[in-house]
Amino acid sequence: MDIEEGGITVSVPEARDGASEGTGGGVFFNPTQELNRDVTVATLRAYREREPRAASYLDAMAASGVRGVRAAAEGYDITCADVDADAVDLAAANLDANGLDGEAVHRDVNALLYDEGPFDVVDLDPYGTPIPFADAAFANGRNLICVTATDTAPLCGAHLQSGIRKYGAVPRNTDYHPEMGLRTLVSALVRTAARYDKAARPILSHVSRHYARTYLELESGARAADDCLEALGHVDGCEDCLWRSPTRGRIADPVDACPECGSDRVLTAGPIWLGPVADPDFARAVRREVTDDMGEAKRARKLLGTVAREIDTPTHYDQHRLYKQWGEPAIGMDEFVERLRAAGHEASRAHYRGTAVKSTASIPEMREAVLGTDAD
Repeated sequence: MDIEEGGITVSVPEARDGASEGTGGGVFFNPTQELNRDVTVATLRAYREREPRAASYLDAMAASGVRGVRAAAEGYDITCADVDADAVDLAAANLDANGLDGEAVHRDVNALLYDEGPFDVVDLDPYGTPIPFADAAFANGRNLICVTATDTAPLCGAHLQSGIRKYGAVPRNTDYHPEMGLRTLVSALVRTAARYDKAARPILSHVSRHYARTYLELESGARAADDCLEALGHVDGCEDCLWRSPTRGRIADPVDACPECGSDRVLTAGPIWLGPVADPDFARAVRREVTDDMGEAKRARKLLGTVAREIDTPTHYDQHRLYKQWGEPAIGMDEFVERLRAAGHEASRAHYRGTAVKSTASIPEMREAVLGTDAD
């Protein structure tokens, strides 16, 4: 069937919900990833202003080729790669149908990256984990690596052993599990880049529905890579009173008991990325590049605006969980954030969910700020 997306028309297979493109079971198209693709196009537009020399773009798991075709429409020199010959034919046909230059190749992307790299922009959007493709991408990427991960259960700690195996970290299933997944992903990617003496710094990231997405800008040099690794660390969190504390460093030093309530139910996660997951100025620039011909323009603008305003704390709190613990009815989120700010604390909403809040305040400080009472 033919669909229109972002001002172009492409032929795609019949849609199936619930997974990312490229399942390995034939050519695949996922309409629920349109937000992902819209933000990608806006990012490519904004990145051209940030790095005008970036020209080549590799759609590493092309499937129907819609992502690569949209990048070609933005003027990038694109290569669509896939291990499925039918996908390659469809991607090539979609380029031709839109009168766009580009190449569609029947290649394993790891081999392609080593044989024909470097590429200025490498986009990894696999089904499941991107880790099998990360080494080749960072070894042969020049400016920007765009990564989607759809295996959120391992990333967030719900499937703990799988997360440990794939990402070389201990993720934990916490109240802030979307952020845990994103920061576990970024940690693994940063460590991968460092093996090639490259710093990989996230300039935009988001978690939407069933996936995490991050855009990492590269800087070559061992010193830059070392500096980037300094933003890795661990988070201790109490399952009872919700106390948590981030500590930078790649060696864990877990506490024996919660310093707030004395509970021994303290989880330690890491090494995860503790630095910023987005550059606010770049997030605003990306938001300005969202256009009305994008099917998810409204959601993209709202998402990017929230990402740009988020403060840099490495975890968020669920407001409903806080109020349940306090035994009080919840107030509106905007009022909640304003009360924290009025009390002198940094605070913002977080894009991960509607009730997610970030703040530099401790939980007792939050309670005092919004309820006017200390914790019992």
